[in-house]
Amino acid sequence: MRTLARPEDKTEIVRRLGGVRPESPRRWGRMSAHQMVCHLADGYRMALGEQTVTSAGGVLQRTLVKWIALYAPLPWPAGIPTSPEIDQQGAGTPPSDFGGDVERVAGLLDLVAERRSPDWPRHPVFGRMSGAAWLRWGYLHADHHLRQFGV
Repeated sequence: MRTLARPEDKTEIVRRLGGVRPESPRRWGRMSAHQMVCHLADGYRMALGEQTVTSAGGVLQRTLVKWIALYAPLPWPAGIPTSPEIDQQGAGTPPSDFGGDVERVAGLLDLVAERRSPDWPRHPVFGRMSGAAWLRWGYLHADHHLRQFGV
C-alpha cells in the first residue's frame, strides 16, 4: 500500500511533481496545472494543521467512504468536490511563481512525511485520522491530481 511513510513512495510523488509544467493539460476538472500545485500545498498545510478547513462529512463519510478512499485498491475518481478553503478557484492559495510553488509543495510534503506527532488535525470529510491514515491520504491525494495532469 503506497504511503508517504515509505521513502520510495514519497520520492515517486516528488519525481512526478517535477514532471508537471504550467502548460500541462488537464484530463478532468477545472484547475490549471499551476492551481493544482497550489491545491496540493494547501492540502498538505491542512494535514499539518496550518490550514483550517470547514468540516463537511457525516457519519457515512467518516466510516465507509473513508475506508474505501484510503484502503480500497481503486484510483480516486474524477470530480470529487473539495473544500472551499483549498479550492484554487475559491479561497485557496493563488498561484504565484510556478517553480517556487512546486518547491513549496515538495517542502510541505516532506514536513507531512516526517511528522511524528500523535495529534493530527481532523480531515474535513473523513474526520479523525491517525498519522498513518494521513500519510496514506497524502500519497493518494497527490497521485489523484498528478494523474489529472497525466504525470
